[in-house]
Amino acid sequence: MSVKPILLLGDPRLRIPGEPVESFGKLLHSLLDDLAHTMRAAPGVGLAAPQLGEPLNVAVVEAKGRTYELVNPRIVRDKGDVTDLEGCLSIPGYVADITRRERVWVEAQDRHGRPYRFSEHGFVARAVQHELDHLKGKLYIDYLDSLDQLIAVSGDEDGEGSEADPESPEGKRAKRAARAAEAHSH
Repeated sequence: MSVKPILLLGDPRLRIPGEPVESFGKLLHSLLDDLAHTMRAAPGVGLAAPQLGEPLNVAVVEAKGRTYELVNPRIVRDKGDVTDLEGCLSIPGYVADITRRERVWVEAQDRHGRPYRFSEHGFVARAVQHELDHLKGKLYIDYLDSLDQLIAVSGDEDGEGSEADPESPEGKRAKRAARAAEAHSH
């Protein structure tokens, strides 16, 4: 298990769809371990194999006390819409309001090839959808009409360096963006 470099926006490998996994041996186990270790070190709540330059249908999501190893995952049902801020380890320093399905039902395989199902809602459902998009070569910015909709977030937790009045609409949006960036980093 090791920390691997995460591909950043502009690397063409991020746009290559993942191939189905057919072998559930040592190489897959190592990839899943590397994904989890790299995600935690970043820190983040999800990471997909294409973000490490591996064009396979493999991702991990870890949030709210649960870890999902997703091999050949697919959403089989979804319900409701919710818009919230979203970020990505491959696009550091930015978030944007993205509309996703509020609840998803997912079928996947574990590291041994055993099928399993689960349902999630809210933040975890958003993270799962985000990672499954990576497996299709899609990034959250693809949902935006313009990159002008991206919100830059700084690493300053006290808000220093922000030019916006904290009580103005821009200031409140910047605070919300900083909270979203913090949430996505755990």
